[in-house]
Amino acid sequence: MFGSRRAQLATDVSDAGIPCLWMRGGTSKGAFFLASDMPQGAQERDDLARRILGSPDPQQIDGIGGGHPLTSKIAIVGPGRKAGVDLEYEFLQVAVETGDVTRAQTCGNLLAGVVPFAIERGLLQAGAERTTATVHLVNTGDQASVSFASPGGVLDYSGDCALPGVPGAGNPIEIEVSSGGGALLPSGSEIDDIDGVPVTLVNNGMPVVVVRASEVGIIGNESPEALEANRAFLGRVEELRIAAGELFGMGDVSQLSVPKMMLISAPQAEGDITVRALIPHRVHRSVGVLMAAGVAAATRIPGTVASEWGGEGEAVVLEHPAGAFTSRVRIREDAVRGWLGSSIATRTTRKLFEGRVFPRPTGS
Repeated sequence: MFGSRRAQLATDVSDAGIPCLWMRGGTSKGAFFLASDMPQGAQERDDLARRILGSPDPQQIDGIGGGHPLTSKIAIVGPGRKAGVDLEYEFLQVAVETGDVTRAQTCGNLLAGVVPFAIERGLLQAGAERTTATVHLVNTGDQASVSFASPGGVLDYSGDCALPGVPGAGNPIEIEVSSGGGALLPSGSEIDDIDGVPVTLVNNGMPVVVVRASEVGIIGNESPEALEANRAFLGRVEELRIAAGELFGMGDVSQLSVPKMMLISAPQAEGDITVRALIPHRVHRSVGVLMAAGVAAATRIPGTVASEWGGEGEAVVLEHPAGAFTSRVRIREDAVRGWLGSSIATRTTRKLFEGRVFPRPTGS
């Protein structure tokens, strides 16, 4: 009887649709939902996410996904349930071709849309001049402070902040993510050796593996298309990633979207460092917010594989395929816990459409 009731609910959702706001956040796009409009069980949410976005299918032709990891994302937002927390944000990454759904990471780009979405849906009110909200990141347990201008108490997406990889400009949204005291270097070492390759494992809001591009046979300034066509390169990087997962204490990560692989090299222009990010089996067209935060932190810690491109101050400029991204990091060394830190980034967001999305019926 329970199974038939579940099937009936799935049919009702497919027929009636679900309220949805499709938003760009930073250099990603995703479907935003109220937590109260989504199933409570993880398995049911995963199934619904696949049917909404159209996976498994390379083109996601029977869903609203864009056929790429950067557009196959879902944000679920609800009111905060802990003291001092305004909102909760759960992120689902849906693999385009396989339909695998992972909660092993959060998304710093979509995080830019969380507070505006909450205002759109009546969970929060915009501040008289500026809106600041605290967001609990369900996937990682971290906490974020999100702040942007809202003159007259009005949510306005327009502004003069331009992001490489995003046409036009928007209202700058400042995001600070704190790991709540977690160690920046999970293995406890500035450098770990994986099959003769020196790497630095960093978790500054997202687990990343920082490795010099030359160690995996590339220059580091190649286009995403060129790297994705290099099957030997992709295979070698995946071998390192799987081994790094064990060092992170994550076990077998072959079916997970983390850790991310961050390939670094000398800057080509006016930046501090060049980066190519794998997410993990496609090459990012720019760079993710929290991925960048991991690399930026590594440049500020002596003895890491990125320390030769280190400097002073909070701001680190990372050159990526679409331009440059400035990541601000605050790090400190604790006598007991080692290196600690947080990250600050500026993003923009915009609502693209709102209405009801009609998931693919179950069994079709």
